[in-house]
Amino acid sequence: MLTGDDEDTQVVRVGNHDVRLTHLSKVLYPETGTTKRDVVEYYAAVADAMLPHVRDRPATRKRWPDGVGADPFFHKDLGRGTPDWVVRRSLEHRTGTSTYPLVQDAATLVWLAQMAALEIHVPQWRFARPAGKDGSPRDPDRLVLDLDPGEGAGLPECVEVARLARAILRDTGLEPVPVTSGSKGIHLYARLDGRASAEQVTEVAHELARALEADHGDLVVSDMKKTLRRGKVLVDWSQNNGSKTTVAPYSLRGRSWPWVAVPRTWRELGSPHLRQLDLKEVLSRIGRRPDPLAGAGAGRVKAGGGDRGAEAGDDADGDRVRRRRDALSTYREKRDRARTDEPVPDSAPEPRPDGSSFVIQEHHASRLHWDFRLERDGVLVSWALPKGEPDDPARNHLAVQTEDHPLEYGGFAGTIAKGEYGAGTVTIWDAGSYDLEKWHDDEVVVVLHGSEHGDRRLALIRTKEGEGAGEHGAPGSQWLIHRTKSQDGVGARSAAAPTGGGASSAEVASGRRTYEAMLTTLGQRDDVVGGGDPGSWAFEMKWDGIRTLARVEEQEGRSAVALRSRNQKDQGPGYPEIVDGLGRAVRGEAVLDGEIVALDEQGRPSFARLQQRMNLADPRGIGAAAKRVPVQVFLFDVLEQDGEPLLDLPYTDRRERLEALVTENDAVKVPPAFDGDFDAAWESSERLGLEGVLAKRRDSPYAAGRRTRSWIKIKHARTQEVVVVGWRPGNGRRAGTVGSLLLGVGDDDGRLRYAGRVGTGFSDRDLDDLRDRLGRDARKTSPLDDVPRADARDARWVTPRLVGEVEFAEWTDDGRLRQPRWRGWREDKAPSQVRRE
Repeated sequence: MLTGDDEDTQVVRVGNHDVRLTHLSKVLYPETGTTKRDVVEYYAAVADAMLPHVRDRPATRKRWPDGVGADPFFHKDLGRGTPDWVVRRSLEHRTGTSTYPLVQDAATLVWLAQMAALEIHVPQWRFARPAGKDGSPRDPDRLVLDLDPGEGAGLPECVEVARLARAILRDTGLEPVPVTSGSKGIHLYARLDGRASAEQVTEVAHELARALEADHGDLVVSDMKKTLRRGKVLVDWSQNNGSKTTVAPYSLRGRSWPWVAVPRTWRELGSPHLRQLDLKEVLSRIGRRPDPLAGAGAGRVKAGGGDRGAEAGDDADGDRVRRRRDALSTYREKRDRARTDEPVPDSAPEPRPDGSSFVIQEHHASRLHWDFRLERDGVLVSWALPKGEPDDPARNHLAVQTEDHPLEYGGFAGTIAKGEYGAGTVTIWDAGSYDLEKWHDDEVVVVLHGSEHGDRRLALIRTKEGEGAGEHGAPGSQWLIHRTKSQDGVGARSAAAPTGGGASSAEVASGRRTYEAMLTTLGQRDDVVGGGDPGSWAFEMKWDGIRTLARVEEQEGRSAVALRSRNQKDQGPGYPEIVDGLGRAVRGEAVLDGEIVALDEQGRPSFARLQQRMNLADPRGIGAAAKRVPVQVFLFDVLEQDGEPLLDLPYTDRRERLEALVTENDAVKVPPAFDGDFDAAWESSERLGLEGVLAKRRDSPYAAGRRTRSWIKIKHARTQEVVVVGWRPGNGRRAGTVGSLLLGVGDDDGRLRYAGRVGTGFSDRDLDDLRDRLGRDARKTSPLDDVPRADARDARWVTPRLVGEVEFAEWTDDGRLRQPRWRGWREDKAPSQVRRE
């Protein structure tokens, strides 16, 4: 923009306006040598990013014409030398009327820089547009919290408070964005829809600050008195007062160094190297990084109000219902009620909460075929199988998708009259219920529980799309139906899981006894320290992974390895390096207990990292993920060796057998145990950043499938497995996706009870995945009867099949999780296994 380094006075063209610049070589930041020229060029460069956050707001300026070493001037009123083209508005105050500039364009920013207005402060409201002569203030369109550390506190404490505030704001439907203030602390901005007054927003912010102080009094203070702030973070809620202003995003600060108020991502806030950014660092970000504050959607702060995200979600939900009700239009067009005994309803009914029926009908039409139908969204999604269901994993059969059928068709058997569509005899070949493992546009995987032909796992894979694809696909779409090689968890549901190397789990487990994993009980230090025999316990690390039972057998001169999760899921195909590693590590045959883990860069188990290896089915995807995120299995027990059950042996004997049996390699480890010294184990787990300690009685047998006091887990943080029962739509940057999940936890009788909501801890990958996961299990009614009206107001319900895990502060008196944070999915757990820890 400027024409040369040696011209101290210039007239520059900015947009449609000429701006006269003087004293460009004057140093405004002596410590860094930053000149007025640098400041002018900075504001010109950040104009596109900054203007959306200041436009239509009265700008109060803080000027340092003699540099930051001198006293500043605080200006509200415009001076007589203000260019005519600067937009201005007047406000009446108790002491009189002031006329403010509105920063509407880059030329105004440059002019302010020429005036050495290093800091630009604006309120949380805008003037109405279009306006009259002076315009009029609107209600605030954003909520701002200023997290200001007192003496003895700093940016790390502000980050902690920011996360706590974010959890509360998200629960109210707001999505905050952090701004490192360029001073000492952090500002949180949450977009509003302008329907609440400044007084209402201020009260909400004040209540939030009080709540944080009540729950975290050692960290947070909401009172402005400086004497109360030592070692704590002030949550300054008063920034929302209609007469208050906050330094604008991208504004410079008048401190010894040219720091800037910079919008940041939450991922940045998680960095241990987080710090304030200066002018040069911000200039290097502009154009390379999107503005985290840009495009944030609006939320609402209004008693009893909804939010725009919810309204949009309601519309989308209504569209989905209308599409579902129209799903039978093709079916009805092909049938004449007067000529066929087939059911022909006017519309599809509401989806059944537990709707998971299937039917296979043998259809002697012009050509014999079988009709395969799965209940989904209140209809039977249907395929015609010319050769029927395959019974050999090596042979796939063709499946041609037909129109959706009504649920009543699942019980239809009889003769369709000649001349009618599908004329011929229909009999029911098999029927029952199914468990859904996957339902994507191009792939469906189910486990059938048939009354005639038993249990089996089938996969449908689309190979060619038909015309006019609807909600469930298009009539005429060509698919392959495949009987999976792995039938683990099908039928008896206790066989080990499929193996690598070509042997199925059922084959591995054939003729062998099967096992369930021994369970742990949550406890405390006093449960295992003290008493009559301090040496009666051994202590192991609590690894942050997923449980597996591994069976290693000899088959045809080679090792066959099977992996099985606690809920009988097949783990082997997803973790080929563990299958291979166990085949090399174990001498002879054995059944082993362990934990599958993924290590971070510091060599610590990371549950978040492990999520990247879960739910993968495509071998190519699994191979690529294995290179990117390798996993290991940490073994800690042996249940059987060379056909001999070892369950009744004491822990110490089984441990000796395990260490003699296994030769460690890159994928298989046997971590050490601590004998009789809880404090040493606890300190080690804390130093290594692990989840906690497992205490095991040295004389205890292996209680398969049972939870006993012989294995006690003591954790550094409280975690809880949860069942997802619904979700609420998001706002702000989460608009169009999930704002929070509604959770259930089983009580002592196994009944699922409402446990609250979680809206924090989700990665971008999690959010991309959530809508797809939850959409497959959508239902119209709540699966629980104790969800508070406020939480149920805009909820979308799902069948409770998905299990996750949260970290939380404590249980409330009414059985809710306080401050839960999402940790990830627990694919190794079934909903029936979830109990309050």
